[in-house]
Order: sequence, then structure tokens, then C-alpha cells
Amino acid sequence: MKIRTILQAALIGSVLSSAPAFAEDLTIAVAGPMTGPIANIGDQFKQGAKAAAAAINEKGGVNGRQISLSIEDDVCDPKQAISVANRISAAGIKFVAGHACSGSSIPASAVYAESGILMMSPSSSNPELTDAAAKKGWNTIMRLYTRDDEQGAFIGPWMARKFAGKNVAIMHDKQAYGQGVAEAVRAKMNEAGLKEVLFDGLNPGEKDYSALLTKLKELKVDVLYFGGQYPEGGLIMRQAGDMGYKFQLIMPDSIASPEFWQIAGPAGEGTLFAFPADPQAKPEAKEAVEKIKAGGFVPEGYTLFAYATIQAIAQGIERAGSDDPGAVAAALKDGKPVDTVIGPIVFDQKGDIQDAKYDINQWHDGKYAPITP
Repeated sequence: MKIRTILQAALIGSVLSSAPAFAEDLTIAVAGPMTGPIANIGDQFKQGAKAAAAAINEKGGVNGRQISLSIEDDVCDPKQAISVANRISAAGIKFVAGHACSGSSIPASAVYAESGILMMSPSSSNPELTDAAAKKGWNTIMRLYTRDDEQGAFIGPWMARKFAGKNVAIMHDKQAYGQGVAEAVRAKMNEAGLKEVLFDGLNPGEKDYSALLTKLKELKVDVLYFGGQYPEGGLIMRQAGDMGYKFQLIMPDSIASPEFWQIAGPAGEGTLFAFPADPQAKPEAKEAVEKIKAGGFVPEGYTLFAYATIQAIAQGIERAGSDDPGAVAAALKDGKPVDTVIGPIVFDQKGDIQDAKYDINQWHDGKYAPITP
């Protein structure tokens, strides 16, 4: 009995002595598609978040606490996103940089709101994410990215001017992100005077889009706007090239990934897409971009938005003088700019960023760059 008591005391002492080490860490979960068809986006999240955490930790951390990351894979699937959210909540993690897809972020946000966790997405653009949260009083649901309605207001009128008199079709992948942005573009293009010849959805994950392409060809479609992800967009262009059918493809920000060109090949030449003003060109991003590239990764797509999300959470904690998610969210919405690698960010009371700016980018020879609209 005496030996057992000594062992129990030693065990308790060991647990107590290790507790401060855990308390010193500030854990932020990074949630996104680490595997699956669009795992490249998850890799962008991971690389950006790791680079930001390393930079902050090198400078002493957040109020003396080091940032540690918990990488979570939702495969951009709503059900798995809910499971991930519940796992994060059960682990006692208070902050989430994620999710990526709107279809994951929206259902997961309910779990985070109920648990009092601050969720900030670096890429989810469906307005419902923050609109619904605001209506329900969920003040810890935010995004450090633009909204579909803003993207639609930018690209829709431009398409109406640029392609006046042309046959324009608008397709989507029936998902929260793809359908949401397609509907936003359609509404603004129509308001500007151009009516599409087709508005329809396709099934993501299919391998043969020949029937769709035949339909587009019969309608003499000159321009296709597709709200969806790069696997489908790339495949549509590759198969159109095989058919000898040429048209102008326009997509949203989801194809800011080298994976698009790997799938489309030369048939992707000239593809256009809207994306927030090039974050890599920001002077604030220079040091971060150099360090990330030195590690063998090109910070394309959402990489720097994930980096900025970690920065924003860290600054919110410092402003609040607390790691209480509600206090941090309130501190971030106080109207003062948050300094990030993509420039100063100001959040509104819904948790959206203000005054978003866009570029129209074009794919050429395996790379993309902004063009003059």
C-alpha cells in the first residue's frame, strides 16, 4: 500500500508539473482539405499557417506564449467538417483557422459558435457564413477573405461589357461555394445587361464531361463561367481541347493553384479568374514570401490568407489581453486595422473584411498573373 501511495503521488506530481507546459502553448487548429481532390488548398493552408506561427514564435510569441498548430483534415466534406469541429471543441482548442470550403465552414460554424470557439476562414466566400452567424448572434464566426457577392459585383459587370453580344453560359458544381458564386455573378451580369444562354449545375467528381461540352457546342457558347473547383475546371478544358472546341473559360478564385494547369494542360491557356489583389505583390508580404519560397513552397492561392489569419488571431489576443474567443472577436472588430502580410485588414461587425480589391488573372504557359481588365 505504501509503495502504491508513493507511485500515485509521483504520478500526480508528474501530471501537475507538466500542466504549465501545456498552458504555455497557444493552440490554433488549422482545418481544411489536407487530403482528397483539392488537397492542394489544404497544403496552402498548412504552409501559410506554419510560416506565420514560426515568424510569431521567433519574435516571442503571443503575450509570451508560443503558438502550436493542430492540423485537421475535413476533405472539404460537410459531415467530416462537423466531426472535425466536434473534435476541436472536445480538445479545448479555442481558435480555428479554417475551414476552406464554404460547404464545410457553414455547418462547422454552428459547432464552434455553440462551443464559444473563434473560427476565422482564410477562404470561405459564401455570404451565408457570416450573414447567418450575425442573425443568430454568433459573434465568433469570422472570415479573412472576400465574399461571393463582392466577387460577383466585380466580375459580373465586367463580363457584360467584355462579352456583349456573345453567348455566355454559367455552370456550377451544386456546392455552397460554387453555386453561390455562380449565382452572384449571374445576378450582376444580368443587371449589367447580359443574359446567359444556359444556367445549370453539374456533378463534381465526374470523369467525362463530353455530354456537357456537346450541349455547350450546340448552344454556340463563346464564354463559360464555371463556379466550382479546379479538378472539374481543368478536366472540362482538357476534354474541350480533345474535341477541338474552343471557348473562354472564366472561373472564381478556386483555380489559383498549379493543380489546375496539371489537369488542363495547354488547353487551359487563356483561362481567366477573379482573385483578391495579388497578395504576393504586397510589400508587407515580401519577407514572408521569401522565407516560404526558401522552404521550397510557392505561396500561391490561399497561402498568405492562411498566414494572415494566424496573424489576425494573434493580434486579437494581444489587443484583448485575453484568450477568451468572444473578447478576441470583439477586439478584432473595433474598427482598427490589423497588420497582416496581405496589408492592413479592417473587420466589420459581421466579421467580414472591408474594402476588398480584386484582380482578373489569366493562365499562360502554366502560370497565372493579373491582366489589365
